[in-house]
Amino acid sequence: MLTVVEHPCISAKLTIMRDKNTPHREFRNCAEEITKFIAYEALKNIELENVEIETPLEPMIGKKVKNEMILIPILRAGLGMTDTILDLIPTARTGFVGLYRADDHETIVEYFCKLPECNKDALAIIVDPMLATGNSLVAAIDLVKKHGFSKIIAITILSAPEGVNEITTKHPDVKLYTGALDRGLNENNYILPGLGDAGDRIFGTK
Repeated sequence: MLTVVEHPCISAKLTIMRDKNTPHREFRNCAEEITKFIAYEALKNIELENVEIETPLEPMIGKKVKNEMILIPILRAGLGMTDTILDLIPTARTGFVGLYRADDHETIVEYFCKLPECNKDALAIIVDPMLATGNSLVAAIDLVKKHGFSKIIAITILSAPEGVNEITTKHPDVKLYTGALDRGLNENNYILPGLGDAGDRIFGTK
């Protein structure tokens, strides 16, 4: 199920990210800020449980997150979204999935996977800035499910209809949250109008 998180600040910051003249530091800052807006929406229905605490004035019953959360960035671009979500849920553990597209732009190669031990009630949160063909995210979800996780959401900054269709077809149980749904893909499977290579622009490698 797809949720496009609509907010004026997301639209404004995404325009900055799309601009080819935006320097990598500003691009990275906007990516982090957009991630926070999307994560607020994605996490608004997580389960809470009661906890007894003492305020400076009296005892009270407060709330805490009930189930464990596992944050899983897809390397490397997903790292640009990681700290922001950890700010929201600092108790989350972090796993990593390393994937890249081969020269044919279709084959997905796994080069790294390190995930925490699965708790049956844990929520896995997979993050990657771009959802283009959907092949990388499908592969990541496959790996996460293979490790025993059944409650999974995915957060992206920008998505193409082709990628959304791939996820909803192959993993209809995974909830997908994104900041914008673009027009489609070009002949090299880059999102249009898009924002270029998110990893390169986040880390300034091009």
